[in-house]
Amino acid sequence: QVQLVESGGGLMQAGGSLRLSCAASGRTFSLAVMAWFRQTPGKEREFVAGIRRSAGSTYYADSVKGRFTISRDNAKNTVYLQMNSLKPEDTAVYYCAADSRSLRIGVFRQEYDSWGQGTQVTVSS
Repeated sequence: QVQLVESGGGLMQAGGSLRLSCAASGRTFSLAVMAWFRQTPGKEREFVAGIRRSAGSTYYADSVKGRFTISRDNAKNTVYLQMNSLKPEDTAVYYCAADSRSLRIGVFRQEYDSWGQGTQVTVSS
């Protein structure tokens, strides 16, 4: 099994920055793709950013492109999400996810087989 634990969420004014971390434990050698999703009440969980283990290729949702940066430290089994120029619409619970079976970065929730508990990010106007 793979366990994912997010941290780094909090309250920030618009224009500020936060850095989220996701620590993985267990069968970490099998994690081909890791990603960040976010969800607000009444909305579906949406893809934010993803990164591949071997090549380090990344992919971002249009809503965060140019503002957020995903990175990965395989030695530490940790994935990060640097969030800059935060906007009120970025407010959500952010979830770390992992796909152990493919190198392709998927944008659908069903493609990931491991999930963290989520961390709250709130951006004020």
